[in-house]
Amino acid sequence: MYIDFMLKVFEENKDKVAVVYREEEYNYGWLLEKYYYWKEELSNNNIEENSVVAVKSDFNPDSIALLLAVIENGNIFVPISPAVKSPEYYIEVGEVEYVIDLMGDKIEYIKTGLNVDHELLKELKENRKSPGLILFSSGTTGKPKGALHDMVPLLNKFKVKRHTLVTITFLLFDHIGGFNTLMYILSNGGTIVAIEDRNPEEVCRMIEKYQVELLPTSPTFINMILFSKAYEKYSLDSLKIVSYGTEPMPQTTLNAFHNIFKNIRLKQTYGLSEIGIMRSKSESSDSLWVKVGGEDYETKIVDGKFLIKAKTAMMGYLNAPSPFDKDGWFHTGDRVEQKGEYIRFLGRDSEIINVGGEKVYPIEVESVILEMESALDAAVHGEDHPMMGKVVVANIRVSEEDNNKDFIKEVKKHCRARLEKFKIPVKITLTTENLNNARFKRMR
Repeated sequence: MYIDFMLKVFEENKDKVAVVYREEEYNYGWLLEKYYYWKEELSNNNIEENSVVAVKSDFNPDSIALLLAVIENGNIFVPISPAVKSPEYYIEVGEVEYVIDLMGDKIEYIKTGLNVDHELLKELKENRKSPGLILFSSGTTGKPKGALHDMVPLLNKFKVKRHTLVTITFLLFDHIGGFNTLMYILSNGGTIVAIEDRNPEEVCRMIEKYQVELLPTSPTFINMILFSKAYEKYSLDSLKIVSYGTEPMPQTTLNAFHNIFKNIRLKQTYGLSEIGIMRSKSESSDSLWVKVGGEDYETKIVDGKFLIKAKTAMMGYLNAPSPFDKDGWFHTGDRVEQKGEYIRFLGRDSEIINVGGEKVYPIEVESVILEMESALDAAVHGEDHPMMGKVVVANIRVSEEDNNKDFIKEVKKHCRARLEKFKIPVKITLTTENLNNARFKRMR
């Protein structure tokens, strides 16, 4: 009923490769059979229709087929990826009734004993009787917020036939971008290359081996590809598009990647757990100006802040106040500049550093630092100061040979030549460790 349009695509493409996983290929015929297997398993394990079901997994053939069965069973789906440190919190907030754990050597079915009491969950489960999706924020500025979606509006956008490419599932199982990529590819009979190891060398190897055409990723990972030089070991000639989102992109990183890979189109994407993924069009591969929207979205800018009204908007948070105003506009927390139809994302309100009344966007300082060849990565944030309110602080990833005080002096000299005084980092820490989290977002 809910995914009939996808099952029809599977029937029409039975012999085509649907998923590549651990060097094995699974066609749409296999995926269809596995979908019916999981439907029967849900019934055999007494997992009721419209109940809240969490699945612990990353992308693989089984988890993909199970996801589809859970949707068709009318369940409210809670994906939990290996990156989640406290799955118990997700289970508690989501009032999860059943957990299916695919991460171990054997599949586990757990009945939690929790009851559904939240009014939004009751509305979806008892009144609408629709399948749902609960996605949690990354929780970098506090406890993760659980966004509850009615699955039906999310699925509707995939009923329109579009062109598809061989795509790596880089974004995680419980990320709105990962969910969007998966559903888009399956709805159009494309091929998914599911990966477990997301280090630059392994990703580049898989791109070469399976002639991947689309890599959806983050600016942080693009930067990791650059400084690892994994592209020198493996050919990326098959790539047609690298799409990036989840965080602001440093102009320096964008320019560096574009200069090496002139034939790859770089496309900025925009989406949030709360409203879904919007259609986007970058001004050019080396430009941070982008048009975002689509038939399901309205946008406006108020005092430099980006607001969205979406047909695919969540019903609300399960553990936080509603972020919608009385007219239904979602306040994203993103600051933007506007140029005709295009906008440029400057950063989130929560990340702005107020230095004596002057605003500093971390991405601007990071981009300047990354102009230095020895600066492999940079993460900038504000630190409390008794006189200035905040001052700019930078963590910089370097190689062992550059991990010294002389390099700190070079960074300050470079920043003085490129930035206004209040934007220059007053404190710099060097490290040889990664500055990103498990979701490949920069840790500020």
